[in-house]
Amino acid sequence: MTERQVIQEILNSEAILYSFENVDEDSKEYTLLLKRQDQDVRPVEELNDEIKKYFESANFDYKEQLNPDGDADIRLVIKRV
Repeated sequence: MTERQVIQEILNSEAILYSFENVDEDSKEYTLLLKRQDQDVRPVEELNDEIKKYFESANFDYKEQLNPDGDADIRLVIKRV
């Protein structure tokens, strides 16, 4: 599975809206903007903890920014190690 496929599978399993803000296939680093769906009442911190667990178990470095400027709930920079 490619990094992009792993990312999509993790985020789809969490039922969260996401978009790729920046993709660097050569260094395998991805910046994503994540947004809860309207019916999702989980606190951003709880959602972040859930997502972080999955990415770390898939061997990704994980750097998050909660409630960044703009329309996202989480801005996420991940890189495959």
